[in-house]
Amino acid sequence: MIRTPDQRLRVFVSSTLRELADERRAVRTAIERLRLAPVMFELGARPHPPRALYRAYLAQSDVFVGIYAESYGWVAPGEEVSGLEDEYNLAPASMPKLIYIKASEHRDERLLDLIERIRSDDTAAYLPFETAAGLEEQVAGDLATLLAERFDETRRTDSAESPASAASPPQRIPVPYTATIGREDDVARVRSILERDQTRIVSLIGPGGVGKSRLAIETTRATKDLFPDGMYFVLLEGVLEPGLLVPTIAYTLGIRDNGEAALEGRIAHALAGRRVLVVLDNFEQIVESAPVLVRLSTAAPLAKFLVTSRVVLRIRGEQVYDVVSLPTPDATASPSLDRTLRSSACMLFVDRASAVKPGFTINEENAADIADICRRLEGLPLAIELAAAKVRLLNPRGIADRLEQTLPLLTAAARDLPERHRTIRAAIDWSVSLLPDIHRDLLDDLGVFATRFTLEAVEAVGVGRSWDGTGLESLAALVDASLVKQAEIDGRSVFSLLAIVREYAIGRLRARGDADVVRAAHADYYRGFVARVAPGLRGAGQADAVAQLGLELPNLRAAVRHLVYTDRLDDAGDFAWSLLIYWWIAGFFAEVRVWMLELLGKERPITQHTRAVAWFFALWGEMWQRPSDGVVAGIGECVRLFAESGDEDASTMALAARATARLTLPMPDVKTADLELTEAVQRLHALGNTWAEGITEVSRGRLAWLVGQPDEALARFNRATEIAEASGDLFTLSVAGNHQARLLLLRGEVDAAEDGCIRTLLVSIRLHHEEGIAYGLEGLCAVAAARGEGARAGTLSAVAAAIRHRIGVFDAEAFRVHTPQLDAIRAVAPDSVAAGERRGAELTVAEAVALALPEAEAAAVQQSLTEW
Repeated sequence: MIRTPDQRLRVFVSSTLRELADERRAVRTAIERLRLAPVMFELGARPHPPRALYRAYLAQSDVFVGIYAESYGWVAPGEEVSGLEDEYNLAPASMPKLIYIKASEHRDERLLDLIERIRSDDTAAYLPFETAAGLEEQVAGDLATLLAERFDETRRTDSAESPASAASPPQRIPVPYTATIGREDDVARVRSILERDQTRIVSLIGPGGVGKSRLAIETTRATKDLFPDGMYFVLLEGVLEPGLLVPTIAYTLGIRDNGEAALEGRIAHALAGRRVLVVLDNFEQIVESAPVLVRLSTAAPLAKFLVTSRVVLRIRGEQVYDVVSLPTPDATASPSLDRTLRSSACMLFVDRASAVKPGFTINEENAADIADICRRLEGLPLAIELAAAKVRLLNPRGIADRLEQTLPLLTAAARDLPERHRTIRAAIDWSVSLLPDIHRDLLDDLGVFATRFTLEAVEAVGVGRSWDGTGLESLAALVDASLVKQAEIDGRSVFSLLAIVREYAIGRLRARGDADVVRAAHADYYRGFVARVAPGLRGAGQADAVAQLGLELPNLRAAVRHLVYTDRLDDAGDFAWSLLIYWWIAGFFAEVRVWMLELLGKERPITQHTRAVAWFFALWGEMWQRPSDGVVAGIGECVRLFAESGDEDASTMALAARATARLTLPMPDVKTADLELTEAVQRLHALGNTWAEGITEVSRGRLAWLVGQPDEALARFNRATEIAEASGDLFTLSVAGNHQARLLLLRGEVDAAEDGCIRTLLVSIRLHHEEGIAYGLEGLCAVAAARGEGARAGTLSAVAAAIRHRIGVFDAEAFRVHTPQLDAIRAVAPDSVAAGERRGAELTVAEAVALALPEAEAAAVQQSLTEW
């Protein structure tokens, strides 16, 4: 559902314009009293010319309010109904409709027919009124009642009716904050391409600012029925290294990279057999990695990829769709209001202008100027939006005059760019040229930030800059100029730049020679941020620390990139190492490996500690995916380098990693690994590193389990659980608890195993750790099977399997303890298990967890489950 910038519901108001001017003002007041957003189509209920505009408004509104008096409205030549009736016809059947009929003895005959039809419409409320003042109170009361009823309905809805499934996580599609205008035909054409069975990869190609990302968003909204297993929107604007494409896709799909399997293969497993749409936005900067999409689409033929790019990918199976500018009025025809109203480019200008200057309307006097503006800007949506923002200061004639004077000069100065790239660059140049110097300087400096940023971060970077001390008001000015976007995430205000504006800003910053200075300030701010937050990863603040770091992840990536780019390699190594626990929990080892290999490739002087950090991250994935004596030796070198640099803590963690590497060899060195793990636990305990001590105890337990020492394994898991509980380490508590519960199941201690599964399931929910939830559900599946509850066992097994499929994580055979119990009860009660599996396939993760937990525990985590 489209929301206004502050996420309010939108109420579309339909009426004739002049006849009901007072009533329209009254309805606007009523809507705003309830903190809702009035969608007042101030062109009035006109005939066909602006139909595309009010259709877009309607499609993105939540409630329809109709006000009717005496006039049916004008029926344009070639049309069968007036704009008033057309708006009612276009309102979706599912949209609540409040229809207010003004008392009158004289009505147009066709309006009487429309009102009679409304009386028989079960989706519309028919409500008489007499005065504008009375209408205001009536609308306010009716809307409040409607919203209360709708809220109550959602609370009463049976959760079993939810259309989502365990294989379909919440949609990750960006929410546009303004109406999309003039793209209906494009959406329909792209949908028709995606409907074809042979289509695997569709590329939306066009210059920056033409609206590729918006078209991709609207296409996802229009194709949900084609992709029942999920839709994912992968933002690539801050991804500059081709090697980061796969980790970024994995992150969006919810796949953690723990290094234990090749990430591309896990993505292929996660997508296989699923009808999903993966949108990849701003692909042009990593176009060399396009062959990855061919491999993924070959491995998962039901999945489809929708790509936005300024350049064609030129890969096998690519279907190219050229995204063109919005239509503008014919320059050879005489200008008129009707011709201007038929242009979606002009309608976009009017929409954005009225948003920044309430009361702005198109009329006979300004229509030609608006048409001239849109033609000069070649129908490019971003350029039009930037121009429309100027109506606060200039009327359309003034805007058109300035474009006529400056646009040719600006486009001529950028002859090395393709034609429409020149136009959008010139439009940004012109918009920026109208700003005071300190606002221009701030925009340039914002180019170092990633996808989003906070005021605090901006002010920190601004120390010593020309705009120092004016961050808030300067940001507000850039928002007003439509160069910076503002939104709210988790209760805090955040800002962002469009990718093309960021590119423009960083280009200007480089030209001024200030890029490295501002990059350094950005990196220093986030180094300080990490220094404040990272210590919480080791204890009771772990869940909050993971959440904070997750919100800032794009800028953490940018900070590492800035440090490496500016040759602050030791700072980059320290930054990466301080977040080791976060990379582990969130699963970002592949990304860090890319940065560390780049660091090593610079062949510049670095400390032994930095070299050890870089090699550790580079070897982690090798240890699991391509184990060898060379990997063991390499991690051993990390042990030595850390020790010689004076970091005993890091040296000991590397020692535990070397022991694990010995166990992954084709011929595992069990004895040496056991000695090293034991030594590591003792040293970590002495150092007070409870997080690493607990994780290493889990490794000792797994080793004992594999060599047939279940009592020793249970003792190690118990110890890891004690350490994690004492420190508040949720991640280790989840990992150790699941191993502990599974071993108890093998020993036949069903009640104790159930308690353990419930505890660790609750912990995994707090940490939003889906792999841990899969483990917990599998454990409770085994408990249900042991008790003869076939349907329950089948349900929990199906949900856990769907989670594992989606995140691409599959357990080692030795630790897959629920399948024997499930197979045993399936042999006794096959119909019951099958019925449970069918039910499990229809449940969301939240629904399955609520089913798995006892009533009291489920109630305690209800809020977390609703936000899942």
